[in-house]
Amino acid sequence: MQRSNSDVWVGLFVLLGAAGIVFLALQAANLLSLGFDKGYAVTAKFDNIGGLKPKAAVKSSGVVVGRVESITFDDKTYQAKVALAMDKRYAFPKDSSLKILTSGLLGEQYIGIEAGADSVNLAQGDSISTTQSAVVLENLISQFLYSKAADGPSSDKDKK
Repeated sequence: MQRSNSDVWVGLFVLLGAAGIVFLALQAANLLSLGFDKGYAVTAKFDNIGGLKPKAAVKSSGVVVGRVESITFDDKTYQAKVALAMDKRYAFPKDSSLKILTSGLLGEQYIGIEAGADSVNLAQGDSISTTQSAVVLENLISQFLYSKAADGPSSDKDKK
C-alpha cells in the first residue's frame, strides 16, 4: 500500500512538471496570452501576405502590440484580408500604415505598424487602408536574374 501511494505522488509530480514545461514553452513562443480583455480588432487588406500566419506578431518599434487573428481571401477584391487583435494598452492613429516584414533574411514574418498623425485613434472594427505587401525573396531573385539576362552576355572585350 505504501508503494502505490508514493507512485501516485510521483506520477502527479511528473504531470505537474510536464504541464509547467508546456506552459513555459507556449509563453516563450508568445503563443499563449493570459489576458482576458482582448483589446480591439482591426482589419487590413494586402495584395500578397507571403508566409504570414495566424498568431504572428504585430510590432511597433520592436514591441509586440497585437497579434494576427485570422487570414481570409476576399474574392471580390482578390486580396488577403487580415484580422488583427490589438492590445488595448496601445492606441494608434487611424491613418497608421501596415507592412509585412521578416525577422532576418529567412525568419518568420510579422506585421509592422507605423503610427500616423491623425488625431482620431483606431477603434473596434476599423480598417487600415495603407498597407505594403510582403517582399517575396523568389520575386527579388527572379527580377535580378531577368535584369541580368536583359543586359545580355558579357563579352571578353568588356573585361579587358
